[in-house]
Amino acid sequence: MTQETRTIRHGPYPELTWAAILVGYFLGVIIAISIGYAALILGFSIEGSELAAILGFGILRGIMRRNSIIENNIAQTVASAVNGASSGMMFSVPAIFILGYGTDFDPVLLTFGAIAGAFLGIGFIIPLRKQMIDYERLTYPGGVAVATILKSPGAGIHKAMLLVGGALFSGGLHAISQSTGVDNYDLGALIGMPGYMNSVWYLSLLTVGVGYIAGKGGVAFIVGGYVCYFFLAPMLAGFDLFPVDPGTGQVTEDPNALRLLLFRPVGIGMLIGGAIAGVAMAFPMILSAIRSMQNAAKSEAAMSQDEMPIKLLYAAIIGAAILLAVMAVLSTEKMGLGRGLVMAVVGTLWVWIAGVILSEAIGRTNWSPLSGMTLIAVTILIFIANGMGDDTATVVAAVMVGAAACVAMSQATDLMLDLKTGYLVGATPRKQQLGQFFGAWLGPIVIIVLIFVLHEAYVLGSDKLPAPQGQALASMVNGIMGGDVPTQKYMAGAGLGALLSIFQPGLGITVGLGFYLPFNIVLTYSLGTLLRVVLDRKLGHAHSENVGIPVAAGMIVGEALVGVGFAISMILAAV
Repeated sequence: MTQETRTIRHGPYPELTWAAILVGYFLGVIIAISIGYAALILGFSIEGSELAAILGFGILRGIMRRNSIIENNIAQTVASAVNGASSGMMFSVPAIFILGYGTDFDPVLLTFGAIAGAFLGIGFIIPLRKQMIDYERLTYPGGVAVATILKSPGAGIHKAMLLVGGALFSGGLHAISQSTGVDNYDLGALIGMPGYMNSVWYLSLLTVGVGYIAGKGGVAFIVGGYVCYFFLAPMLAGFDLFPVDPGTGQVTEDPNALRLLLFRPVGIGMLIGGAIAGVAMAFPMILSAIRSMQNAAKSEAAMSQDEMPIKLLYAAIIGAAILLAVMAVLSTEKMGLGRGLVMAVVGTLWVWIAGVILSEAIGRTNWSPLSGMTLIAVTILIFIANGMGDDTATVVAAVMVGAAACVAMSQATDLMLDLKTGYLVGATPRKQQLGQFFGAWLGPIVIIVLIFVLHEAYVLGSDKLPAPQGQALASMVNGIMGGDVPTQKYMAGAGLGALLSIFQPGLGITVGLGFYLPFNIVLTYSLGTLLRVVLDRKLGHAHSENVGIPVAAGMIVGEALVGVGFAISMILAAV
């Protein structure tokens, strides 16, 4: 294991400047829209810090001719703080729409609650910085990767140019696809494959780009999809075991019906089972996190001069908790004061516990069981909210408070990644922490607007925007509330997902996504993953880091921005 090298800064350099903050806001909005849009298609989120660091170099160094690494670090900290809401809200809020309650909640109230949650997550995790980063020296691979970019000024500008080129190319192709209405290609029909093998390819460079960035980590996702249509579907055909469509009463070989009747329910079960098993597997990290909190208290790490004043943190935590309580009480007319306060207290405690666990997990393994923590939070909140005599009010209140908790957990892990980067480049922790607060308020506003725009144009939960994590949360809510759900398929999937996640953290979730998502997305994703594996073997990892990943990131940004642009134009045209 190589020893990490920390940069020690001497002399005053620009750091927390208005230039860094404003560039961070600009990049954060772009990244939050891009990654949020991708999360609704693929069901998982990618880290935005590297993308922010690359683009930040292009603006601060390439255009503005500013030469401070630690100023660039503040810009990427602010940008990633804005993006922190993308995974937190995209994993939870779509469930409200998918359940049919899109007009039964107050989006302004939800947004303020998510901002309060973001401040809670930041305030709770700051006192553990010294313990987790200075003393325990947790790895935080994502933070190390960003520090490497920041220490390579010339490479950073070159990567920014590649990213912009990839964005223009991807955006142009997607504009053509959207304008012509051609977004799929049926290769299977062309070469005579059986229809049930579903060899229709999704024409999306965003999907290729995400697959490339994931690399070997995306193989399990691909395996899930290929097992469904290239193994299970032919086996069902061979033994004449295709399911019966309850609508027609006829045996169906239609690949879309197969997904809806069989593969998707099993996939949702795998997502839930894998997430819960992941949390259970994180138990050693829970113990480690408790020890970290105890050691931090003994060493008075929170009182370090490098940190924000502890009294200011207490004020932020108390103020955010009050806002969360207000949101819980006002979330529905039938919510009483006592029940609302209990939900707020439970949500606050869960943010503190889960935020620490997730930060410990991502610091040691670079894997965060955020979806599992969210599922558990919403489950607990539903049981607290139940009893109001109104299922709609119960679900809306639980998901709203759960969304705020999810944003809080996302912000906690994001800040620790950024603080690791700052540790390696010689940044001032207090200024990074302020940068995180400066960025955290903007993300929920951007994401709630994006959710409404995309739902209005494409409908959340549709084939265009599957929102897999939202579907999983909605299915779990239906199960708790006694809805009509395919229990046996969910249970079978949950067992399989749990076993896979016990074998390897996160495996049940990634394979389950392959079962759940439309196969046309999986096919295209596999191109990116295969390309990364081949190029890594032929040209080495350095080529992917310096050329491939910036271009792939650009593909994500370009297509996402064009897709959102078309959604806005569709809404304006309908007005």
